[in-house]
Amino acid sequence: MSKRVVMFSGGIASWATAKMVVEKHGTEGLYLVFADVKGNEQSPHVGEDEDTYRFIDAAVANVGGTYIYLNEGRDIWTLFKDQKFLGNSRVANCSKLLKQRPARRWLNENCNPEETTVYVGIDWSEIHRLPAIVKNYLPYKVESPLSEPPYKDKDQLLAWAKQEGLPIPRLYSLGFAHNNCGGGCVRAGQGQFKKLLETMPERFDVWAQKEQEVIEIVGKEVSILTEVVDGVKKSLPLIELKKRAESQPQLIDDYDIGSCGCFFQEDERDV
Repeated sequence: MSKRVVMFSGGIASWATAKMVVEKHGTEGLYLVFADVKGNEQSPHVGEDEDTYRFIDAAVANVGGTYIYLNEGRDIWTLFKDQKFLGNSRVANCSKLLKQRPARRWLNENCNPEETTVYVGIDWSEIHRLPAIVKNYLPYKVESPLSEPPYKDKDQLLAWAKQEGLPIPRLYSLGFAHNNCGGGCVRAGQGQFKKLLETMPERFDVWAQKEQEVIEIVGKEVSILTEVVDGVKKSLPLIELKKRAESQPQLIDDYDIGSCGCFFQEDERDV
């Protein structure tokens, strides 16, 4: 029997992708694969936003198929400390080791490439990423229904979910572009972390504290964020971003939100 595997991130795009797969093929042989990043940590400020898990439960019930929950066992901060490497926009070892590899391991152990199609939730605005995604999932076939007509933007997808009676993830309601990592992300930009500080200051402080702990272990000037000063790229620790947000908020680009692509690419560094 052929299998259809949706990389289920907890975001609106992966839900919509799964719905489109069901509309075309039904739920037989359908698997919704979610790789968690909270590890064994129980803190509400580590891993996904609490509301994301509620949305996933509702989304799985709405879509149907078989739900696959994966958890490597470490949260991102434990991973960074273990590797003495702080994830950043260029190299997100958390994506690679806590999401991509567990998902690929499950694929290899449970699916025949000749009978399996993998579905990813990228839309028409990210079509340039598709060749790399297809290459990374070889020998499995990859499809991205949202990158094909009829094109839908995020607002349309959220409206669709509402029509289906789904609870919209609160991060979207708070103005975040992505529903991942509790509003933070090592691939996020200054604007997204400023929003995290404004909307969930306790969570921001946990990120800033955890970042400092990793910096101390690494033993050199590293950070999630960077900035360019007089043509020179410099580290910008989250504790410094907080000071700037409080004293000179106009220096922070609110539109610098970064990007999310946990299931979409392998990183440059072999971690």
